Amino acid sequence: MFQGLVRRWRRSRPAAAMDEFTFVDVGAGMGRAMLLASELPFKAVVGLELHPALARIAKKNLTVWRKAGRARAPMKMVRGDALEFAWPEGPCLAFLFNPFGETVMKRMLKALARSFRGRGGELDLLYVNNEQEWVVEVHGGFERLFLGQVQRSRADAIADYRIMANQPEGEYASSNAEDCSIWRWVGSERMRR
Repeated sequence: MFQGLVRRWRRSRPAAAMDEFTFVDVGAGMGRAMLLASELPFKAVVGLELHPALARIAKKNLTVWRKAGRARAPMKMVRGDALEFAWPEGPCLAFLFNPFGETVMKRMLKALARSFRGRGGELDLLYVNNEQEWVVEVHGGFERLFLGQVQRSRADAIADYRIMANQPEGEYASSNAEDCSIWRWVGSERMRR
């Protein structure tokens, strides 16, 4: 699913070549999206995670990935609050796998608007399991480039099965596709609602 979404993004005519983009996984968890992104020619791959135990696991996973020679891009894990993150200069691709509820998502979009003021086109969002899609839509600073389902692979199904095996009943569900969207920051900060 990750590779399929990135292929769609690449067809959207990003502001620069992939090797000029910093990939930022917001709510990186144990780092799976970071590992996959590091196999691509991004300028850098950054994971952002607030939960200390998940950030420690992600750092260990990054070390194993590097030792296996799988990383093409430099990677780093940042433990901290996404609302206080200092976004790097240059184009950024933010990956969000449903990290926030409505309230925090609204605050995140305001923080992004502040960080990318005057930098129209330098921020793209890949939003997976996009439960707060409407929050991005009404923000007004983003242009939607894609909305739909992206098929999951066998590797996705195996990873999800492992997660579900450790979750309380009904807390996590899996399907053959994920609802996704791709957004581009256009610089307008108006709120529609």
